[in-house]
Amino acid sequence: MTTSKKKYLIVICGPTAVGKTALSIQVAKLFNAEIISADSRQFYREMNIGTAKPSDQQLAEVPHHFINNLSIHTKHYSASKYEHEVLDFLNTYYQQKNIAVMVGGSGLFINAVCSGFDNFYKADDNQLWVARKFLNEKNLDWLKQELARLDPEYYAEVDTKNPVRLKRALEIIYTSGKKYSEQRIGKKAERPFEVIKIGLSLPREILYERINQRVDDMIASGLIDEARQLYLHRKLPALDTVGYSELFDFFEDKISLEDAIALIKQNTRNYAKRQMTWFKKDTGIKWFQPGDVDALLNDLLTILNINH
Repeated sequence: MTTSKKKYLIVICGPTAVGKTALSIQVAKLFNAEIISADSRQFYREMNIGTAKPSDQQLAEVPHHFINNLSIHTKHYSASKYEHEVLDFLNTYYQQKNIAVMVGGSGLFINAVCSGFDNFYKADDNQLWVARKFLNEKNLDWLKQELARLDPEYYAEVDTKNPVRLKRALEIIYTSGKKYSEQRIGKKAERPFEVIKIGLSLPREILYERINQRVDDMIASGLIDEARQLYLHRKLPALDTVGYSELFDFFEDKISLEDAIALIKQNTRNYAKRQMTWFKKDTGIKWFQPGDVDALLNDLLTILNINH
């Protein structure tokens, strides 16, 4: 198999449970590439079952990076820090190989690597800690009203159903004293590699069935025991996430186990819907269904002008 010396980053994105992991391994094997995870929940080594990490067998098939690279006790890990760490990794990686594969459903982290992250005022850790602690105690309606009050320009374009985006904007406003909308670069950063974006999608009813089945499989694989082991750390930001927070409520007798599992399914379906809303805004993504693997691979071979 031959190719040019040009460097490529193949990005495989889409909603949770759509089949990204299996496809990324196929693509990586075809191009003798390695995989970079862009799933922000899979960074944390203590969270395994509930984050649907690749299996040990899958991890052994192809070298993976940015999985299990952080602890839940890590403070202040951001998309901006991820951007710089991945770019540093790729700078070394591309000295040996021409193609890398990035896979995941965390659109903000993917965008940070592909297009650059806004160069905001950098607050010190104490300022950030105080702002985040304050904001983490607020509900979605409060966050929306506060952002609308302080930065109506950004509020008009942000996904107001995404508390992470709202909190991110507000913490920057609080620590810098300036509107979030006034600090954004608004232009794509130059990259020494070409990005090829592949999106996986499924009809909604099929995707939701897969999500429900995945949750059942997680429960059968020991998710309840895993969550119980992490319960003492439940206040950490990394654990304020689907699959764990619902079980923490069950442990505290706030809801039944049956309701907790139903909520995990519902909240995961809602998350998948938000992921698709995010990715559908990116006109640079070429969409396929998981069953279209041959067409997808042939398309990549054509784009990369590779003879095989």
